[in-house]
Amino acid sequence: MPSLSERLQALGVKVGPQDLPTPQPPKPLAHSIPNVLPGDWWHTAYGDVYFVETRYAADMLVGKVGIRPLAPLDIIADWAQTPQIAHLALERFAFIDIETTGLSGGAGTYAFLIGAGRFEQDVFRLAQFFLQDPSQEPALLRALEEFLAPCQAVVSYNGKTFDVPIINTRYITNGYPPLLRDTAHIDLLHLARRIWKLRLSRCTLGDIEGNILGMQRSEQDVPGWMVADLYFEYLRTGDARPLRGVFYHNEVDVVSLAALLSHLADIVSQPTQTPNLHSLDLVSVGKLYEHLGELEMAARIYRSALERSDLPQEVYWDTAKWLSFVFKRQGDMESAMELWEKSAGQGFVFACEEMAKFYEHSQKDFHLATVWTEKAIKIITDQPGSALDRLFWQQALEHRKSRLEKKLSNLQSDHCSR
Repeated sequence: MPSLSERLQALGVKVGPQDLPTPQPPKPLAHSIPNVLPGDWWHTAYGDVYFVETRYAADMLVGKVGIRPLAPLDIIADWAQTPQIAHLALERFAFIDIETTGLSGGAGTYAFLIGAGRFEQDVFRLAQFFLQDPSQEPALLRALEEFLAPCQAVVSYNGKTFDVPIINTRYITNGYPPLLRDTAHIDLLHLARRIWKLRLSRCTLGDIEGNILGMQRSEQDVPGWMVADLYFEYLRTGDARPLRGVFYHNEVDVVSLAALLSHLADIVSQPTQTPNLHSLDLVSVGKLYEHLGELEMAARIYRSALERSDLPQEVYWDTAKWLSFVFKRQGDMESAMELWEKSAGQGFVFACEEMAKFYEHSQKDFHLATVWTEKAIKIITDQPGSALDRLFWQQALEHRKSRLEKKLSNLQSDHCSR
């Protein structure tokens, strides 16, 4: 009986390696990352990682704002509760933004593109480290660590919640100490919301760029929700052309961070002297100073805002209220009462209550305290408003009135007994 090998040969099947063609190395893809996005290889002890580097003149404008922060960072340092950054050289700051395989975070989320920028003398240097394959992650993390070696502070936009935790998770997952665990951090998202929430309904970085920095992204940009899908498609096909928009998106994010820090430093350090500063932004900076306990500066800013003719009426009276409480904290009751009387004339209950409290507790004038309490009750009764607000104020004011009436009655009794 013929063997299996003989039977296969009879059917024309070749057995063994003879006559097989010599294997050829795979041809490089025409649309690989190096061909689509010219860059270089960063060599590390853990392998090589591809990165794209861009250098900008440090005096470049992003929209209408210079990229290099020139104003002191003292107020921003106080707000961020990181006083050490006020004394750092600009070259010690790292501006970071990442693109990831998902938005949920956790050990399964990769940062496949990390953009990191820092100033070097008259240049802003941006390096974008790209994960061509998940197996290259140790090399990418090592390269990032080497690039950030001179830096002692991080600037991000929502980085405290997203970027930095993901970066640290990737280090931990690979068995390394987290890179940015103890690094001073300025998350500009929260400061931007504090400054611009009065006039912007949203404070995404794109909204800030268009409405505050005066810049618009090109059509090359891709929306954030597409980024992960474009990377997965690249891993499947090896075609890097769709990633041009992802790299552009990341590049603009990092450059905008530097410009935004520059602009915020300008307006919070010299708010009353900043040209063309919107009146609503001026009020918000006043709130920032009040929050930091800088009452003298807060009062100066509020007063400057109240002198603006373009301040909306609703915000005008809110600002007057905030200023009155600054005066109260400073012990300047005369200035506070002047604002309370004006506000009471506009139907603000809080002002009547403050006048009543002043006369009751400071002056022991229970009659005038009662007069102001009754004015507040009349405003609540006459003006339309929510039932909940009316109930809250009504109960508190009626309680105050009852207490004052008892005090007046006791005074009259004491007077008659003499």
